[in-house]
Amino acid sequence: MTQKFLDTSYTERDAAAVRAFYNDWAGSYEAEISENGYATPARCAAALAECVEDTSQPLLDFGCGTGLGGLAFKSAGFETIDGVDLSEAMLEQARAKGIYRNLEQIEADSTPRDGYALIAAIGVIGIGAGPISLLDTLMHALPSGGKLVFTFNDQSLADPDSTGRLNEWLDCGAARLLFSEHGAHLPARDIESTVYVVEKA
Repeated sequence: MTQKFLDTSYTERDAAAVRAFYNDWAGSYEAEISENGYATPARCAAALAECVEDTSQPLLDFGCGTGLGGLAFKSAGFETIDGVDLSEAMLEQARAKGIYRNLEQIEADSTPRDGYALIAAIGVIGIGAGPISLLDTLMHALPSGGKLVFTFNDQSLADPDSTGRLNEWLDCGAARLLFSEHGAHLPARDIESTVYVVEKA
């Protein structure tokens, strides 16, 4: 019987444990989340496409996993996509899709390289993945006018620190909210998420 990882994915763990968890899950990840109706990548790609005039500029898929986000962005018209992730096993799955210009394994404290006016973090910030401080890291990496598409699932939204950190950026005028929509994430599990697109001032 194939091990089910989704049941324990929303568990607090340190960076080394996150990497080990996703390395172990890589082989069955897509099958398991697909059977639960994973809707978030397509929602993120559509939201970002709605907010961007030039889809030829490079997009960084931060925490790209097996590349499902990259597939969604490619389908939405984005032409140049790079990906980074903690898990080399996940990156192997992404590499096999042939849609990324560059793929790189990173450490938990890595800062995105300069040069990306578009960054995506799909399911990357929250319990069981990256800390809320990652939102600051990604926002600081953007140039003025750069855009970040990211998600908070229901578990993250239940933590006031998540929306609180986002509001710190918005309330002081350091960023502008372009898009926010709550909707399907894993319908079979009755889990939803909010997709945000923010523009750095």
